Amino acid sequence: MELGLSTFVETTPTIGNGEKVTHAERIREVVEEIILADRVGLDVFGVGEHHREDYAASSPAPILAAAAAQTKNIRLTSAVTVLSSADPVRVFQDFATVDAISNGRAEIMAGRGSFIESFPLFGYDLQDYDQLFEEKLDLLLKITASEKVTWQGNFRPAIHDLGIYPRPVQDPLPVWIGSGGNSESIARAGLLGLPLVLAIIGGNPKQFAPLVQLYKRAAEHAGHNPNALTVASHSHGFVADTTEEAAEQFFPSTQYAMNKIGRERGWGPYTRAAFDSARSSEGALYVGDPQTVADKIIDLRKNVGITRFMLHVPVGSMPHKQVMKAIQLLGEEVAPIVREEVAKWEEENK
Repeated sequence: MELGLSTFVETTPTIGNGEKVTHAERIREVVEEIILADRVGLDVFGVGEHHREDYAASSPAPILAAAAAQTKNIRLTSAVTVLSSADPVRVFQDFATVDAISNGRAEIMAGRGSFIESFPLFGYDLQDYDQLFEEKLDLLLKITASEKVTWQGNFRPAIHDLGIYPRPVQDPLPVWIGSGGNSESIARAGLLGLPLVLAIIGGNPKQFAPLVQLYKRAAEHAGHNPNALTVASHSHGFVADTTEEAAEQFFPSTQYAMNKIGRERGWGPYTRAAFDSARSSEGALYVGDPQTVADKIIDLRKNVGITRFMLHVPVGSMPHKQVMKAIQLLGEEVAPIVREEVAKWEEENK
C-alpha cells in the first residue's frame, strides 16, 4: 500500500486576508512540500497540469525535476498530464529527463482532462476530445516501448523510424491512466495493462468497487495478470492534530475553490453541510486527525481495492505552514497506521 500526495499548485486568494501568492511563490512552496514528503517517508507526489490563473503548474515536469534533485526516494508523477492537447514526444522527453535526475523515480499520469483550457491554447478542437486522447496515448506507449518509432495518426505529423531521446532509467517509463470514473477509460486501461488512478472526489468511495472489478476483468481478458496491476485513488483531504481543527482549517479554501469551479460548470453552492457529509465515514473527503484519516484509507483498501492512495491537498489556497503540517502528519502518523493494518489484513486474506 503506497501513500502520497497530489496538488494542482493552487493560487486562489487565501481566505481571511484575501491575499494571493504569486505563481512563482507557490511553485517554490510545492518544491518544499515534495522535499518534506520525501523526508517523512511518503511514496509518491503528483503535480497536476492546468492552464488558468488559479493554478500555477502549466508544466509539471520542471517542478518535479526541481524536487527530484533534492529528494531520494519519493516517486514523482504528473497528476495529470493532459495528453490530449500535448505532444507525446515532448511529454516523454520531459519525464525521461525527470527520470534521469531522480535516478528512476518518474511517472506519467495521462488523462483527457476535466479542464479544457489547454485545447484552444494549443489549437485543438474539443469535438476531437476522445479521439485525440486515444491517438496520443497510442504514440506515447510506442515511445515508451521502443527507442526508434514509426507511427502515423490523424492529428500529429507521422514519425518514420526516428529515435526519441533521452531514454529513461526505467524501462519502460511508467504510464498511468487517470479517470474520473468513465467506464470506457477504465476498461481501456485494463485492456492495455496500465495502472489506473481514480479521482474519487464525490459520493461514497465504495461505489467505485465495481469499476475496479471492471478494470481487472478487462485486464484479464487481454491476457494481463490483474493481481499485478496497481489501482490508485486521488482524493481530497487534510490532516491536523484533531478532527475539529482539520475541518475548520480545510473548509474555507475548499468551499471557495468548489464554488468557483461550480459557477463555471453550473453546480449548486458548496455548503458546510455537504462538506461535513463528505468527511463522514461514507464520504469521499479524507479530513480529520491521523487515526480518522488512516481508518478511511484502510476502508478504501479493503472495500474498493485501492493499492495507492494520494491525498490531494490543498483544495484552494491554504497557508503553506498548514499544508506542511498536514504532509508531516500524513507521513509520520497516518502512513504507519495504514501500512501496518493493511499488511496484517493482506496476510489474513492470503
